Amino acid sequence: MKIVAVNAGPRKGWNTDTLITEAIKGAEAAGAEVQRFDLFRLEKYTGCISCFGCKREKNKGRCICRDGLTPVLDAIREADGLIIGSPNYLSGPTASFRALYERLIFQNLTYNLETPCCNTHPIPVIFIMTSNAPDDMYLEMLKGYQQTFSGFVGPTELLVSGETLQLKDYSKTDWPWTMFDPEARQKRHDTVFPEECRKAFEMGERLAKRA
Repeated sequence: MKIVAVNAGPRKGWNTDTLITEAIKGAEAAGAEVQRFDLFRLEKYTGCISCFGCKREKNKGRCICRDGLTPVLDAIREADGLIIGSPNYLSGPTASFRALYERLIFQNLTYNLETPCCNTHPIPVIFIMTSNAPDDMYLEMLKGYQQTFSGFVGPTELLVSGETLQLKDYSKTDWPWTMFDPEARQKRHDTVFPEECRKAFEMGERLAKRA
């Protein structure tokens, strides 16, 4: 049983990274082997370049663009489950996430009404998003991603962590970040975030059992 975990955030040891790590621990506790990729540490890559190579019969379901994302796409194609997470940047996932998302989904899109997806190996997915906004602010947007993942990769569970702690010390910024209440953020990080970590662990465990 092999699970692929993808971190589409840049900050090691912070919210997205931590929740993905907990989900990995849960999957491993259930007996899975996990291969992890950190998108910000890969060789150069792009989003979909619209070459339509994946629409040829010989390349069906396979992105033919060769770059830093190729080993990630290859690993997902052979995996039994996927854990993927991104922080919220300007009301959506990171550009790194979008690059992978475009190529992961488009390679399976056939433009055929009878069989719109050519993926013959659906796998369960966990999609994690962290945000400094409230949990429910971008829920509709996330449901769109969930629906697309479910249709082209496999059944998808969401985990959203909102109002996250962004800095260890907000007083050290060059100008006051008056949009946030540092004490409230720290309190939430100390009380709610551990519960979200527990939930991520359980989701990873459940993913491995479903895989």
